[in-house]
Amino acid sequence: MVFMDRPNSLQSPPLRESVRRIEAGPWAIELLPGAGYATRYIATQAAVGFAFDSQRGLHAIGSDRVRPFTATPNGLAFVPPGCDVFSESPEGGEYLRLIRTDGAPLVGDHAFNNRIDRQAIVLAQRMRSALLRASVEDDWEAWALALVQRATGDHVLSTPTRGSMTANRLRLLDEFIDAGLDRPLSVPAMAALLGLSEGFFIRAFKEATGKSPHSYLIDRRLVRARGLLCSSAQRLADIAQACGFASQAHMATAFRQRLGISPRELRG
Repeated sequence: MVFMDRPNSLQSPPLRESVRRIEAGPWAIELLPGAGYATRYIATQAAVGFAFDSQRGLHAIGSDRVRPFTATPNGLAFVPPGCDVFSESPEGGEYLRLIRTDGAPLVGDHAFNNRIDRQAIVLAQRMRSALLRASVEDDWEAWALALVQRATGDHVLSTPTRGSMTANRLRLLDEFIDAGLDRPLSVPAMAALLGLSEGFFIRAFKEATGKSPHSYLIDRRLVRARGLLCSSAQRLADIAQACGFASQAHMATAFRQRLGISPRELRG
């Protein structure tokens, strides 16, 4: 989730996947896997983050008031130096983190998260795919600079509101999807769960997360599949069925299109 420094975590449950890290020029870039965590630290330097998954827990960012948080999927985040951070989540979520290693400051003195920026989404997904491929030939410095600019530029002075996609509705939707991942799920059923018309739900969800409900459903299936690939010896066909994919080939296509890697490559 937001503002995380998992190497300094108070508790560190076994990770589903390894932390993937690359250093390119003045940038250190990490892809942190979805896992429960509890962390407390004072940021020694600014960091930009991107939460791929929705996430819930407790935090206190720049204050001593601990309160519940809900991280929006595709949410861009920023933490300035000197910020006192406490954050914990029982399940966590996949998270991309960027810092400068040369001591140069990043613009900004206010912490934020849950900012939806379509260019940042494209950049973060591209960087995740490259990290999963363990590639060192991509344009890391350009990508890192571009993502930081999305977090610190003048075009992001305010955080959009979620509107009708409240934190409670997002929680209900996640619970509904996760409970039914092994079977077909429809957008009309999601809208009905929240008491919204299908058209209104689709528009509100995309405004709040930067992706369509159907795309989000595929992402949740991939999260479940990645966990099973790394924590069990089940056959790929059985994992595909357990995660609601039509077939092993369908799951493999989703992996390649969204992560740039096959299930077999991820399992290693």
